[in-house]
Amino acid sequence: MSGPKPAPGATAHDRFRILFVCTGNICRSPIAERLTRHELTARLGGRAAAQILVESAGTWGHEGAPMEAHAATVLGEYGADTGGFVGRELLDEHVIDADLVLTATLDHRAQVISMGHAAGLRTFTLKEFTRLVRTIDPATLPDPVHDAGVAGRARALVRAAAALRGWLLASSPEADEVDDPYGAPISMFRNCGEEIYDALDPVVTALTGLPRP
Repeated sequence: MSGPKPAPGATAHDRFRILFVCTGNICRSPIAERLTRHELTARLGGRAAAQILVESAGTWGHEGAPMEAHAATVLGEYGADTGGFVGRELLDEHVIDADLVLTATLDHRAQVISMGHAAGLRTFTLKEFTRLVRTIDPATLPDPVHDAGVAGRARALVRAAAALRGWLLASSPEADEVDDPYGAPISMFRNCGEEIYDALDPVVTALTGLPRP
């Protein structure tokens, strides 16, 4: 999926790109992508798309497929937009362009890193990144208004999280993963949506410097 183009006069460096990755790109990563867009808009308003581009793809992506129906239902319950979604298979160009890659599982993370493109320092599972971000003092990050802008702050956050990764370990590998609800009833999709929604809140707050309204 392509997002809106940068504002006139803006450069690629003025924009921060987040890529969510799961297996099929019809359940977990679309939920994460659209909830992130929803949360960014709540904080940044119309400036959100111009500053942070959010996309998704799957390691075995259902190229051209619609979002899974239960996933769309859950997103609607959060007030997030579900329109225009088209599944994608993860390509090298997606990883190359991304400033931050957030995956559903450790296996997805390993697959992204194995593609190369110096992706190791900017690829985390979503829940791993959340866990690390919670320990970072916001005062140590650039002010998004007066210093480096939202993109600069976001890049500083990724560097800080990468520096902490070897020191702060999860209680178990499974604690850093989001299980696949594919084929499960709507209740499992709601659990998945809640898990992702809760994980995203501290991340979006840290990226933008603005709490959830």
